[in-house]
Amino acid sequence: MKEFVISEAKVETAIIVGLITPQQNEKKTEEYLNELEFLAETAGAKVIRRYTQRVNGPSSVTYLGTGKLEEIADYIKQKEDEEDPVGMVIFDDELSAKQIRNIEKALQVKILDRTSLILDIFAMRAQTAAAKTQVELAQYRYMLPRLTRLWTHLERQRGGSVGLRGPGETQLEMDQRIIRHRISLLKQRLVEIEQQKNTQRKNRGRLIRVALVGYTNVGKSTLMNLLSKSDIFAENKLFATLDTTVRKVIIDNLPFLLSDTVGFIRKLPTDLVESFKSTLDEVREADLLLHIVDISHPDFEEQIQVVEKTLGDLGCADKPQMIIFNKIDAYTWVEKEADDLTPPTKENISLDELMRTWMAKLNGGCLFVSAVKKENIDILKDTLYKKVREMHVQKYPYNDFLYNTYDADGNAE
Repeated sequence: MKEFVISEAKVETAIIVGLITPQQNEKKTEEYLNELEFLAETAGAKVIRRYTQRVNGPSSVTYLGTGKLEEIADYIKQKEDEEDPVGMVIFDDELSAKQIRNIEKALQVKILDRTSLILDIFAMRAQTAAAKTQVELAQYRYMLPRLTRLWTHLERQRGGSVGLRGPGETQLEMDQRIIRHRISLLKQRLVEIEQQKNTQRKNRGRLIRVALVGYTNVGKSTLMNLLSKSDIFAENKLFATLDTTVRKVIIDNLPFLLSDTVGFIRKLPTDLVESFKSTLDEVREADLLLHIVDISHPDFEEQIQVVEKTLGDLGCADKPQMIIFNKIDAYTWVEKEADDLTPPTKENISLDELMRTWMAKLNGGCLFVSAVKKENIDILKDTLYKKVREMHVQKYPYNDFLYNTYDADGNAE
């Protein structure tokens, strides 16, 4: 009997590109490219090489200098006859329609920028109607100013071809009109979804709302599963959670609502944040924010700043917060040599020493946990219980639920 073998889908190979500028030094560029590579892997691509160029700023025509672009083109040509030819080149910044068109012409492969890559991951992760609508809206907003490159085959050629330019412009204008109409419909649909969500929130009763916020891939979903005893999808990939999830949590007979939200990331375009504002309504309406930080990440301090800036953009900067440093089990450091007189850095400070620095004073102190290893979770629950109870008494002084007994589902017995 003949056997049929189902071959696995071939992983697309990619090159990633970044710039070293006066505003972004070599170390920072490497960190951004590491994150871009993680994004590419999350989307299903395999990064085989990275390129950087030291310039004063990106070229408005080709992003890179001509020489560097030719170097990348030569490498792509060398790989053409190999088993894994280069399928795409991903740039760490957002590209204009003009830049994409010129780069595609020079490299002859698919060109993506950081925004389009994030949008691709969002489209892959979206499950609910709200998330799918938000992703589609963000995609159309991204596509609208870049439509011109899709119609280059209808441009007027030199030496004649009268008549091609008119239809090209007509088709372009038609597509722009269709997209603008679709954007309008999606916005209206999001308003209707938001009205439904508001009705759901009103039916949740008089409970304190707590929201998990933080950079992407810091362990929010794992912590959510631990506190709420649920099974929300959690994975060591960027944007594993896209749909906001709300669960009722009970600690020592004290019920409250806990929500898990989409993670933030550096260089997130304004249009993308705008599209997902309704997803982050749980953050805006929360009474308490649990800011989760991956202490094992070498650049966690900048991640804290990114989250704080995004919270400020959402108008949530003044909300009560608890800073929770997660992944203490993954924290690593290298002890300095005895004769090394250089100032200590994050790389050679032990976790105990780090805990006694500026972190100890953040919002009256921080908590250090490991959601995976379940370290210090009891301390977290006890602190959270005291904070939520205090907030509930202040917000609902005449609610007697604190004197009731609740079962495992949060229903009064």
